[in-house]
Amino acid sequence: MVSNNLSGKVALVTGASRGIGRAIALRLAKDGAAVVVNYVGGAAQAEAVVADIQKGGGKALAVQADVSRVKDIERLFDTTIQHFGKLDILINNAGVILYKPLVDTTEEEFDLLMAINAKGTYFACQQAAKRMADGGRIVNFSSTLTTLMMPMFSAYVTSKGAIEQVTHVLAKELGAKKITVNCVSPGTTDTELLGRDRTAEQNQMYARMSALGRLGTPEDIADVVAMLVSDDGHWITGQNIRANGGII
Repeated sequence: MVSNNLSGKVALVTGASRGIGRAIALRLAKDGAAVVVNYVGGAAQAEAVVADIQKGGGKALAVQADVSRVKDIERLFDTTIQHFGKLDILINNAGVILYKPLVDTTEEEFDLLMAINAKGTYFACQQAAKRMADGGRIVNFSSTLTTLMMPMFSAYVTSKGAIEQVTHVLAKELGAKKITVNCVSPGTTDTELLGRDRTAEQNQMYARMSALGRLGTPEDIADVVAMLVSDDGHWITGQNIRANGGII
């Protein structure tokens, strides 16, 4: 059932065909927003998200775009505004992860992380700054790993740390338009993508690290995003919300 909290709003969610992005798209649609479901390769999965939203009475559109390419980002925003007439909410969820020692990380792997995670977020924010309605909402994505000092994630946290810093600056830069800019940093979340590379023992270890004794779910993260983009989130900007169940 669709609520009216975001009625009349248009949201763009990058990387929304599965996992956390999918959960966010479904939640924002449930709250009344029209949603653009961005994907890079999973067309069938993205269309399935659109179908689920439409079955629930919402409005949605799947748009292919590779956020590591500025021309694709521009086309993504063009399509969003041509179809729905405006943009109120941007969720920069698209991202990739790398688990590898510093000494084995290649230039190509590093460049890919920076291109999708940092560059993609930066230039999507640029388009939002040019086109978003006053009073809009931007939510970027980092990771709790930027504070945990865990080995094997050096390239990944480099790209995510950049997102945290630009979030602070853009909150000030876009504040005159009453656009809030925040960052969400999930902890270990039970998604298909991350679950492929973890053993049951590793999952148990990460669950024990949480004060609440379990892994996060995509819906846990979607709940936080929904609060930030709602009217209730109007006084929160420039913040990094560590949605991680209390991982210390």
